[in-house]
Amino acid sequence: MARRTVMYSSKGKKLYAVRDKGGKFKDIQQYSRAHAQDIKRGSSAETKAAAKKAAKPAKKKAVKKAAKKTTARKTAVKRPAAKKTARKTAAKKTARKTAAKKTTRKTAAKKTARKTAAKRPAAKKTARKAAGKRTIAGRARKALTDMERAVERAVKRVAKKF
Repeated sequence: MARRTVMYSSKGKKLYAVRDKGGKFKDIQQYSRAHAQDIKRGSSAETKAAAKKAAKPAKKKAVKKAAKKTTARKTAVKRPAAKKTARKTAAKKTARKTAAKKTTRKTAAKKTARKTAAKRPAAKKTARKAAGKRTIAGRARKALTDMERAVERAVKRVAKKF
């Protein structure tokens, strides 16, 4: 793998840059993304070590299987099935609980919103809604119309003097 040089973008993000033999940039990546990919892949030494570890227990398991026969098989077959069903039901229960909590939170939020809306006068309500919906583009548009009005007023003032 080519050596990476560390740089920073204009926005301040850490970057990895790979250069070719001529010194020109061949590839530029965000450090965070490149690092995540490196971790996912793993080194060749790690994969070799994992393969060795997997080979050792396989031999031991073959010897143990020969020793245990029919009685062990019957009990082994029954237990995992029971565990799986228990896990599934537990997972379903937790999913139901979280769904119920979310719905209660939503309804509680709606109720409080309705109560506060009922207390406020109508004029304030519309003003706050408009302020909440106003985006940057909306603010810019409002500032532009305000400036246009100011220019019109200035023109009228000058016209009155002459």
